[in-house]
Amino acid sequence: MEEVMDVNFRGNIYIVQNGKVLYEQENGFADMANEIPNTVETKFASASAGKVFVAVGILQLIEQGKIGFDDTLGVLLDSISWNDIDKDVTVRQLLNHTSGVPDYFDESVMEEYEELWTDYPNYKIRHNSDLLPLFINKPMMYPRGERFQYNNSGYVLLAMIIEKVTGKYYDQYLKENIFDICGMKSTGYYELDRLPSKCANNYIYCTDTNDYRTNIFSVDVKGTGAGGAFVTVKDIIRFWTNLLAGHLISTSFVSDMLSKQSGDGSDAEEGYYGYGMWIIDNPNGRDFAYFQGCDPGVSFISEYNPDKGIISVLVSNYGDNVWGKMRKIREILY
Repeated sequence: MEEVMDVNFRGNIYIVQNGKVLYEQENGFADMANEIPNTVETKFASASAGKVFVAVGILQLIEQGKIGFDDTLGVLLDSISWNDIDKDVTVRQLLNHTSGVPDYFDESVMEEYEELWTDYPNYKIRHNSDLLPLFINKPMMYPRGERFQYNNSGYVLLAMIIEKVTGKYYDQYLKENIFDICGMKSTGYYELDRLPSKCANNYIYCTDTNDYRTNIFSVDVKGTGAGGAFVTVKDIIRFWTNLLAGHLISTSFVSDMLSKQSGDGSDAEEGYYGYGMWIIDNPNGRDFAYFQGCDPGVSFISEYNPDKGIISVLVSNYGDNVWGKMRKIREILY
């Protein structure tokens, strides 16, 4: 595993096969100014990776019969004035990114996430509903169900559905029904101005000054259904282990979650989409599944290879290229 080692990678890498640790690396500073290093206990922001937790929460409610795949926005969130948004968009379409609802951060037209906060302060984003003004008055991007297009607003709406159905904030629901069950004691949705201990700062390199700044003005002050959970690498292993064992949802639902639900595979890098997971074709066996996230100063990927029993977790609080590292790991281990 020496081939995986990269002294220039700042963050953590953790690889497990059938419960045995194959490789572990911690590098870089969680707090650069005070030279506090990243450790295996460091809590990292994970950006859009948090969508996987929302997907599991929704699938739990479906299994319990509290909502259905074909239930619609107009019924589940009936107090919202939807304007030009199609009220017949279904839960399934939100889960697999085929809803067509307007995306508050449309990655096909906007390059940098921090562009969102030019006119709308990021410190206002502390609940899912705080994001509604960024997309509620926009038109549909395409007719519901027409095609796949990755969509952040869709998962904000799914989190709001969790809140409406359970009467709890989505992060409290996820804590009680996912994180606590898995023993993920270091995972949660924290406000940037109230971070608990052992959280890493996230750093953005500034070419004009040849130094770094943190991302506190570049991302939502607290995560939403679209992402933003803080995690440790070991907690992600605990999540995979409990998910695959059927402790969170039935193994039948796990199979659906890790199966192709949308997309056409035209992007060889990202592949297809399941529920909260990306799926990669494996012509020699069962498909690989992964979830990922990218924000200013944040990069994260965690992948499961079912044939090899390998779970990999890579996260950087400097936005380092976790995807290139993951490709290297596939070459070495798969």
